Amino acid sequence: MKTEISQAEARRITTRWPLISGIGAVVLAVTLGLLIGTRSTPFSLDQLVLDDFLSIRADVFTVPALAMNFLGGGWFGVFVVPLGGALAFFLLKRRWAALYFLLASAVSAGVVQLLKSLFSRARPDEILVTADFGSFPSGHVANAATLTVVLILLLQRRWIIIVGVIYTILMVLSRTYLGAHWLSDTIGGVLVGIGVAVILWAPFARKLEAEKPQ
Repeated sequence: MKTEISQAEARRITTRWPLISGIGAVVLAVTLGLLIGTRSTPFSLDQLVLDDFLSIRADVFTVPALAMNFLGGGWFGVFVVPLGGALAFFLLKRRWAALYFLLASAVSAGVVQLLKSLFSRARPDEILVTADFGSFPSGHVANAATLTVVLILLLQRRWIIIVGVIYTILMVLSRTYLGAHWLSDTIGGVLVGIGVAVILWAPFARKLEAEKPQ
């Protein structure tokens, strides 16, 4: 005999696992930060990756890395991208999507700043750009991961997945190449970005689905 469940229960089941996985990603990021805080020196892999990037520094790599630095942070990444994306969805009459896009960007940035203040990790000495204090986690990478996950959930297109993953990987590589972050900082950024985007999607899921174009 089949057991029928109510629509409310079905919605809870649909959003439960994404919510759990999102919280899990943020918890992993915090755990990584705590582990970093127990060390007086970088992980050996952190130092190895940085040394490898230092050995290949050249204009052909530095110029695109600086372009990624501009795209993922500063006034463009912090204000233009979130506000522009939200405006685009608003004009498409997807108001809940616009709110979710803007809120995910803001909360992701807020969590990053909170963790930076909490862990106060020093950046590598060989940094090529001007940056605020606090190396863990990477705000640029968190922003890229948040943007990617949000657009995947809202647009559900295969090419968005491909482009978003490539963009996030390039952001990881550029941040370590520029000496703005250790590799583990970028991993923390990915976890924060994914976690925040998925956590905030859960309460919006039904409304976002209802306003999708048919």
